[in-house]
Amino acid sequence: MLTRLSCALSRLSDWSQEKTLSESARKRSEQWVFFIALTSFFVHLALIGLYYLGVFGDNRIDLLSDPIVAIYTPFSFILVYEVYLLIYFLPASITQYIAKQYEIITLIVIRRIFKDISDLELTSSWFQKKESLQFTYDIITTLLLFALLFVFYLLMNKAWRPMIKEPDAALSQFIAIKKHLSVLLVPVFLLLAIYSFSTWVIDMIQFGNDLSGPGGNLNNIFFDDFFTVLILADVLLLLFSFVHRQSFEKVIRNSGFIISTVMLKLSFSATGLLNISLILGAVLFGVCILFLYNQYERLSVKEALPTTQIDA
Repeated sequence: MLTRLSCALSRLSDWSQEKTLSESARKRSEQWVFFIALTSFFVHLALIGLYYLGVFGDNRIDLLSDPIVAIYTPFSFILVYEVYLLIYFLPASITQYIAKQYEIITLIVIRRIFKDISDLELTSSWFQKKESLQFTYDIITTLLLFALLFVFYLLMNKAWRPMIKEPDAALSQFIAIKKHLSVLLVPVFLLLAIYSFSTWVIDMIQFGNDLSGPGGNLNNIFFDDFFTVLILADVLLLLFSFVHRQSFEKVIRNSGFIISTVMLKLSFSATGLLNISLILGAVLFGVCILFLYNQYERLSVKEALPTTQIDA
């Protein structure tokens, strides 16, 4: 009975992966996201036009106050696609999975820039206004995050990888676990997105302004809870990694990635310089962890090889 149930669950997981996380599914998702993002951009522009014509009354609506803010909407769908790619790359590589987390937080900062442009005032007291300072912080942070991402990918490409002709049983089991986890994350994030958007809409209807309700911070919608789920997923990956390889450096690397994700999660509860510091600190910590892990791996290889091979 248990064998049949296990086989049925395995077939269901394989079918779900083929429908949601295969290469063909990724290409379909990419096309749909492009179409939806482009459509949403023109719809947002049309709503801004109606707002300027006075269709929505005299009340200020932040999301309709400036045409540049319309970029916020397609960026939101691009972020949704990045979430999908994060889940897509999870079975293949944990470091690629973490890199996608850093890409997502970078895009969130960029999206915040487009939204905050409507609040800027070009005056001589630029550095005395909260909105202007936040805009300046975000511009600098974007450049630093982009640079840190470059270093992270550089370290990924330089990482030592053993030549494995055929995966052993432990590695195959770990890959299978990651595939099952990625399949599970798809409906979890879908339900989370629906719940977050519904809660935000209810708050906006109740409080009558997109910034006055408890869920008014648009940048935190979905992604605050999203990183909470990521922390749980990272912990599961850490525990299951013992099945594949019990090494000190891998435990430290995966634990460091969890700490980095926790710092990203905490950044959503902060504002101003503290928010920026947590984001930059999280990505910088991840880069340092990966750099030190690579050095440990190279040291392990040298110790395992004969002296003649090392000198060669």
